[in-house]
Amino acid sequence: MAPRRIRYCGAVFLFLAWGGCQTDRPEAPAEKPSVPHGYMRKLEVQVDDRIFSFGPFVGYYFKPAKNGDLTRLHFICFNERSFYTRDLPVNARLFEGEAQWQRLADNGHPIPAAEGRRIVPVFFPDAPEEWVRSRPKPKDAYLHFHSAYDGGGAVRYGYWLRHVALDAFTYDMGGRVTSDSPLYHAVTPGPDTGFARIIEFDHGP
Repeated sequence: MAPRRIRYCGAVFLFLAWGGCQTDRPEAPAEKPSVPHGYMRKLEVQVDDRIFSFGPFVGYYFKPAKNGDLTRLHFICFNERSFYTRDLPVNARLFEGEAQWQRLADNGHPIPAAEGRRIVPVFFPDAPEEWVRSRPKPKDAYLHFHSAYDGGGAVRYGYWLRHVALDAFTYDMGGRVTSDSPLYHAVTPGPDTGFARIIEFDHGP
């Protein structure tokens, strides 16, 4: 069940800063983007007697939309290490957006196993229709679900993300994907309705 209330350092929700992303190697100061005050790389969430983690991800930083309530977040995505595009400079601010906490229905479809991977994607055509329909409105903008995780791996809790682009660029994962990939697309300023329609299960670093 979704938490009725989420707050700082209480019985329901803890919000912690976390260094690093997908590596233990510390970044040199010059490599870090200029992150506004209050944005964090990782959340730790307690729902009932369970604690979940969300993040960290390359370039993404989150803060509560309302102080102490993390059912809704604001986020910023930077082009850290040119991870998302070759068209814009390193650490350019690519997206701003909103994220809404939700639990995917337990409708008999299992969470995909990690099989040696941290993040396992399920694209909309292969996802249960109930999961796809659960995204918030506007549905043409909330196109990306990213799960939280605990010590056992990915869980059904997580956030639906709405990306709003700040510039035009080609989303090519820094040249690692080409036009035949469902991730690859041309981005224009405004809500990124071309963002990959994807549900990602994160089994944790």
